Amino acid sequence: MSIAPYSETPYANTASGRDAILKKNPDDVVIVSATRTAMTKGGKGGFKDTYPEEYLAAVLREVYERVGLDPKLIEDIAIGTVCPPGGGANSARMAGFAAGIPYTAALNTINRQCSSGLAATQQIANEIQNGAIDIGISGGFESMSMFYGNGMFPKGWSEKVLQDEGAQNCLVPMGITSENVAKKFGISRVDQDKFGANSFAKAAKAQKEGLFKDEITPVTVKWVDPKTKEEKQVVVDADDGIRPTSYETLAKLKPAFAADGCTTAGTSSQVSDGAAAILLARRSVANKLKLPIIGKFVGAKSVGVPPEIMGIGPAVAIPAVLKKSGLQIKDIDIFEINEAFASQAVYCVRTLGIDEKRVNPQGGAIAIGHPLGVTGARQIVTALARAKKTGEKFIVTSMCIGSGLGMASVIVSEQ
Repeated sequence: MSIAPYSETPYANTASGRDAILKKNPDDVVIVSATRTAMTKGGKGGFKDTYPEEYLAAVLREVYERVGLDPKLIEDIAIGTVCPPGGGANSARMAGFAAGIPYTAALNTINRQCSSGLAATQQIANEIQNGAIDIGISGGFESMSMFYGNGMFPKGWSEKVLQDEGAQNCLVPMGITSENVAKKFGISRVDQDKFGANSFAKAAKAQKEGLFKDEITPVTVKWVDPKTKEEKQVVVDADDGIRPTSYETLAKLKPAFAADGCTTAGTSSQVSDGAAAILLARRSVANKLKLPIIGKFVGAKSVGVPPEIMGIGPAVAIPAVLKKSGLQIKDIDIFEINEAFASQAVYCVRTLGIDEKRVNPQGGAIAIGHPLGVTGARQIVTALARAKKTGEKFIVTSMCIGSGLGMASVIVSEQ
């Protein structure tokens, strides 16, 4: 697959697209509240000894209590998750009960791999839009500490199906897809190391300045010291994968996936644990209940790309969702593009011609972490929290997805 450099579609009047989106209609899908836990290092961080339903319950409770919503009014909940046995259905339902949400609220988990949190948000938004519900919660939860690895996959695959080349390519390891993108599109090791160092620098700066504080719900959990085996109660309230580093440090790392490759641990997303929750409602209902409105969910779009270069997904999904929304690249203030790997992130930013200053302004998954089912919701939480401080309006979130997919959303801040 060859992707031509992105060029803006000459809409008759792009201002009309922006104006239409900014107009407030009673049936708009709006975001009332959004929060997340800290993102913590898989196997090492603050949530390594905690079952994920525990910290999911924390954000589910916080997301409705902070706006004073009666939980009896919550009609449906969709939670993205990838790793847990059984699809996490029971543990997510249990988390809802532990969060004080009554049994009358329906719930399902959803697995669209790295976009699961966004897919869950689109599900709830669609239900509101088509009149099925008025109020719902989306989000994601993941313990990669407990469930990530070979146990996620079946013991084998159909030999008949694997005769198809596309099917075979669905099994290309993620790290190799990064190498494929780098090789096919000329993304150098220097490009990747500089991008990775910049992600860490932006995230470290944001954390030092307290920019993540308002979006994070602190959670008290047990934590076992790996050296002394002592069990402690700790408050997890900060992303613990963020660390100061430099281009020079990253340039010294060995390739992680191929001896002659250019993708390293420092230019790959971190294995992480965490959860996020977003409260959505119909605008007329939110106004009637006097709930705050922090954003408008304009829409989302999923696309397919070749599995062996799945990292290019955002380069296809972002133009698709912008076209649906009547917007252009130049209209967007914040791009939250998941950094599965620096190779694919660099490719997408360059191909779309996005000003790098507008991309992941507070760092991305390389520095913050990438709990698979959470990221799609976490990006929305982070972007809206930033927009409240800066006054920025138009937000795009996007990610590549294993097996050859991409997804993107458009959101408008109303803060």
